[in-house]
Amino acid sequence: MANSSAVLSRTETAQDADNVLVAEGLTKVFAGFAAVKDVNLAVRRGSIHALIGPNGAGKTTCFNLLTKTLAPTSGKIVFDGEDISSLRTSQVARRGLVRSFQISATFPNLTARENVRVALQSSYGTAYQFWRSLRAVAPLNSRADELLEQVGLANSRDTPAAELSYGKKRALEIATTLALEPRVMLLDEPTAGMGHEDIEPITDLIRRAAVGRTVLLVEHNLSVVSTLCDKITVLQHGQVLAEGNYAEVSNNPAVVTAYMGGVDE
Repeated sequence: MANSSAVLSRTETAQDADNVLVAEGLTKVFAGFAAVKDVNLAVRRGSIHALIGPNGAGKTTCFNLLTKTLAPTSGKIVFDGEDISSLRTSQVARRGLVRSFQISATFPNLTARENVRVALQSSYGTAYQFWRSLRAVAPLNSRADELLEQVGLANSRDTPAAELSYGKKRALEIATTLALEPRVMLLDEPTAGMGHEDIEPITDLIRRAAVGRTVLLVEHNLSVVSTLCDKITVLQHGQVLAEGNYAEVSNNPAVVTAYMGGVDE
């Protein structure tokens, strides 16, 4: 019996090491309404993991809890073995847990390169020093250009963000997220509002960006999820309804019922 317990303990330790982001009993209550209730989530290191569910399922609230944009009512969040439940958003971002937002968050009057350079200033310890001369931040240009090339914006580096197409703005946002050198990158609806012509390039970009890091995304487009994600967690009414790979989840009768019965927000 003792040997069996020891084997179980070693197995649990190995599983803990494999999971870079873990939520245990995560709950958020707003004025008596539980938007997220007792959610357990384990994101495997190096994977692309999706949170999906019908509108109003609690996906974005869960995302906000994981990145500490919201404080949980109860539960525990562990990032790379460290309990981050009581930390602030900026503190978890400095540890490598970095998110993007559903609405593109770029500086419209800055060029693509300047947008990435602002993000790089945070990584290089010169954040908020906007009074510094262009010569002082010029060493960041080469890294900014590398990141823009990675996301397919090399030819748009001098274009103001406001003049970029919607798909290119989302690519720019991913570049600024990568500039913060995330170990885990959280993407909120990365293909939301995109035309069909932009979805495949952004999907390919996310796949490339995931090399050497972990990605957790909220995504409505199930065709994107099916081709991109290793594991899927389905939420409904703020609780985990199902979990598994796409084939397992898409064939789950409870998931089919949840989507067929979904109500638009």
